[in-house]
Amino acid sequence: MTQVCYQTLNRQAEALLTGETNMIAAMANFSALVNEALPELNWVGFYIREGEQLVLGPFQGKVACARIPWGRGVCGTAAATNTTQLIDDVHSFEGHIACDSASNAEIVVPVRHKGEVVAVLDIDSPEFNRFDDIDRQGLEALVKTLESALFA
Repeated sequence: MTQVCYQTLNRQAEALLTGETNMIAAMANFSALVNEALPELNWVGFYIREGEQLVLGPFQGKVACARIPWGRGVCGTAAATNTTQLIDDVHSFEGHIACDSASNAEIVVPVRHKGEVVAVLDIDSPEFNRFDDIDRQGLEALVKTLESALFA
């Protein structure tokens, strides 16, 4: 996608999330919006922090891992380091947790409240090298929109 497409998607997310303060409802609609808008995806969803693990939240896609230890896999690494993880080939990521063997690329963006990770947005693709820096920037901006709606 282009930056312009992400800007349009961000405006759609703002409209969708306006007035919604329930995290589960916001994440459910947010994951559906992203899943419909971005091509070549097979999973879009959230893992929500519970202590030192991430627990499956709202998502679009196949059955997923229910719990991910803090610091493990791409999601756990994003949460523990508080940084976006953009992985071109998940099979080369040491410690990758294969919830769906069809996934080949992944991007995970931390969701923060007061600087602390409270969840992660996880997006998988069956296409290797599916995500690039435009996706990273666009998805980080979308997550900021979600954070503003939930924690303003």
